[in-house]
Amino acid sequence: MRKVFLTGLLLGTMLKASVAQEVPYSQRMAATAMKLWPDTAANMRWTYERGVVLNGMEAVWAQTGNADYFKYIQHSIDKFVAPDGTLNGGYKADVYTLDNLLPGRSVVLLYNILGSEKYYKAANTLRAQLNDQPRTASGGFWHKKIYVDQMWLDGLYMGDTFYSRYATAMGETADFDDITKQFILMEKAARDPKTGLIYHGWDESRKQKWADPKTGLSPNFWARAMGWYGIALVDALDDIPKDHPKRAEIIAILNRYVAAVQKYQDVKSGTWWQILDKPNEKGNYLESSASCMFVYTLAKGVREGYIPASYKAVAEKGFNGIIKEFITTDANGQINLNKTVSVGGLGGNPYRDGSYQYYLSEKVVTNDMKGVGAFILAATEVERLATAPVALGKTVLLDSYFNNEHLKDKLTGKSVSFHYKWEEMDNNGFSMFGHIFNTYGFKTQTLYSAPTADNLKKASVYVIVDPDIPKENPDAKYIEEPHIKSIADWVKEGGVLLVLNNDTGNAEFAHLNKLMSKFGITFNLDSRNHVTTPHFETGAIMVPADNAIFKTAKKIYIKEISTFKVQAPAKSALTDKGDIVITTAKYGKGTVFAVGDPWFYNEYTDGRKLPADYDNYKAATDLVKWVTQQLPAKK
Repeated sequence: MRKVFLTGLLLGTMLKASVAQEVPYSQRMAATAMKLWPDTAANMRWTYERGVVLNGMEAVWAQTGNADYFKYIQHSIDKFVAPDGTLNGGYKADVYTLDNLLPGRSVVLLYNILGSEKYYKAANTLRAQLNDQPRTASGGFWHKKIYVDQMWLDGLYMGDTFYSRYATAMGETADFDDITKQFILMEKAARDPKTGLIYHGWDESRKQKWADPKTGLSPNFWARAMGWYGIALVDALDDIPKDHPKRAEIIAILNRYVAAVQKYQDVKSGTWWQILDKPNEKGNYLESSASCMFVYTLAKGVREGYIPASYKAVAEKGFNGIIKEFITTDANGQINLNKTVSVGGLGGNPYRDGSYQYYLSEKVVTNDMKGVGAFILAATEVERLATAPVALGKTVLLDSYFNNEHLKDKLTGKSVSFHYKWEEMDNNGFSMFGHIFNTYGFKTQTLYSAPTADNLKKASVYVIVDPDIPKENPDAKYIEEPHIKSIADWVKEGGVLLVLNNDTGNAEFAHLNKLMSKFGITFNLDSRNHVTTPHFETGAIMVPADNAIFKTAKKIYIKEISTFKVQAPAKSALTDKGDIVITTAKYGKGTVFAVGDPWFYNEYTDGRKLPADYDNYKAATDLVKWVTQQLPAKK
């Protein structure tokens, strides 16, 4: 009996471990963070450490469409942002520390999604700090008011990634001159030409005891300081406009940076040392938070195409090393991150001299917020890296000529393009859909002019969504014969056309159907699946197990849709109650997909509205994967 019991116990433990392992590491560590630092805690403080965890949660939310992660971010920030937009929880503008700006990234995120005035006001409060943030003579932000004339690598992540996200959200493009300047100044002052590594701090005045009297530099290459700078580079590049004159220089800095990071990767473990260039000195140790930051930087840099694809192997070796060296699993299945240095700094009281002995003297802990947040970021990027090569270098082009609605932002007063746009993060936007395309290696771009043979050539996928009618846009542009020819010829040569229309009364049909007739498809002028919220079941459609497109989505939600009549070469891709609700067609070397609803906009995919049993995020992922399979084979 005892033998049977032990065997059963062993099998149960193995099964539990197997099930746990099926859940990606990013989600497993997010669960650890939510348990350790619940969003309901009464003693929460406004700190950069919490900001790192929230950035990790944002990444996992975008990767899963699970609103639990979004709610964690919102509940956490709402502890600090009062209804009138006032910041509390310990934020003080007059101490002028860049550390205090990092949680502002989540404030801007919430403003982008929810549009609430309180987040707008809070974001502006944080942005106002930068107006008076002390600067060095050369224009670099002091890390803190108490650290006179000093730039630290840490500050580029703390301050400048908030600065860049704010500038993007508010359309303050001129700020990118200053944002790029901060990165360039830091590297120019602190990079060691011999090793390629970057020193932790730089005192432009050369007055600090820790500063070299000639260079003003601190004496050591602290790994996490280098880590902060790397994740700042790849995150700021999300925002720096593609046509900014300094963007190429920032990418060049990143390439020099990753070359040094690879050079000092520990050959045996794949991770990195607390003091990067002194692996054999007494007391040095492999450190987890920096290792996570390096992996995140490498993986994201490869996926975005900023650095050569050869660095993929470096990132994967690093991540495997992190799992082996630093991750443990307790009896309850919770994973934990070990060997994170608790803090590192320069100057202050008691005085930190930047010596080797100083960095080795700081406490090493388990489940530090900075390390856990960095691990979640690294794990998410490595998980995305697995699918990135599928359509690497391919472009998905979103029409903004036939669908070109604008509105006046009620808070900024600016006219903004809206309704099914990549950059739009509210309910109307396609930011989640775009994220999924990016995960499979696609670059997302927008076409603001009429489609032609020339401008479609660069695209592998072209998306037309809900073409305008006069009540939406008085200057509505219709799909005319020249456009039809250009699009049809492009499909024939191997393009993948996605048409996401709408129902009658809310969409243009006559001109669109002239295009669709080329492929044997006709949108019916009808509207079905009417839903009165919260009666979501009237918009539910079940997906058969053998569906050719939707391999993982079982239950989807589409309301107020137009249906189809089809003839060869078109065929039904999904039928419900006798109606064709999704159709596809092969046309020459290319493929057409059509549905009578914009469908994959955020309201249906980001998890915040629909009940958890709907698989719209999975359906969007299934569709993108299917699209990759329709692309012409490489010759």
